[in-house]
Amino acid sequence: MENILFRNVSSDELGRAVEIECECFPPDEAASLDSFRYRQAQAPDLFLGAYLANASENHELIGYVCSTLSPSQSLSHDSMSNHVSGSSSVCLHSVTTTIAHRRKGIASALLREYISRLSTAGAYERILLITHEELQPLYKGVGFELVGLSSVKHGSRPWYEMRMILPRSEVALSAPPEQPQSLPPGVLEALTRPFGEGRTARNLQDFPGGILDVSTLYSGEGVSRNKYDLICPRVGCGSIILKSGVGNLDERASVKIDPPSKPIHSDLTPLPAPPAMTHWWLITPSPMAFENIGFTRPIPPGDPSSEPAKKLKLLICAECDLGPLGWTEEGGKEFWLACSRMKYSA
Repeated sequence: MENILFRNVSSDELGRAVEIECECFPPDEAASLDSFRYRQAQAPDLFLGAYLANASENHELIGYVCSTLSPSQSLSHDSMSNHVSGSSSVCLHSVTTTIAHRRKGIASALLREYISRLSTAGAYERILLITHEELQPLYKGVGFELVGLSSVKHGSRPWYEMRMILPRSEVALSAPPEQPQSLPPGVLEALTRPFGEGRTARNLQDFPGGILDVSTLYSGEGVSRNKYDLICPRVGCGSIILKSGVGNLDERASVKIDPPSKPIHSDLTPLPAPPAMTHWWLITPSPMAFENIGFTRPIPPGDPSSEPAKKLKLLICAECDLGPLGWTEEGGKEFWLACSRMKYSA
């Protein structure tokens, strides 16, 4: 398979997503730009793209999967047309890749990544979708089961409903249920707005006390956490990666995460070579704790003789693709951000 990375699709990329939609679906089935804007605004974490990685970092969107949420346990026109925040059913609308990149395993890899993220989040019970008969093997291959002929009428061809029951993590099962909340007008825009004028973001080396200046001790819990919001270090990006007080400070051995064939980006601080110790922000138990994060496809560990020994997914900024900013083990629930590669909203 080609060098593919996965991250959430931003609002600026919806035009490209619609181009792919119109290329891959007949006119009576293709979603409109307004539909994409609604889905991305209401459920941005459920709009995942597959990108063809290249050396220039201007990665090309070649496929995507997008969904909204519903309390219904079956698909209908109503459950697919309205997003109900906090619901447990993920209603999958589109899964597609460009015609030029089909039959390369990309759609299956995208679905597996999507399912992995939903399972790790622990907030959802099932994924529901409708598909045509000839595409059922694709979904069965990643774990979906056939429910039967769907009552949904969209286009001229019949649809079949398929379903996947998601495993729930122990953390999610033991946590009290959260009440669905709606965001006041303007809050979503404020959360996704780049780090702007009037606010400063400083590199770790700009603080006289180093790591002590950017962490604060939670005495009741015996842990130190990030005192400030963590900001993407790319000049001109300023996306918030993690809100203050979410990451736990940890000192552990460095990890070899930089590709040996590619120079380190000028906005990233080099990490010490393993087994030297360095500081990390540890985020658990799921990627939902982040404000904004992207993942690469799994890669072998940099040094199989040392920890971690499993395949890694590298963490990148979901807005500008800068990375690696950290790492996680494939299928793991611990996410590590390099303290030295973050900017801080001080």
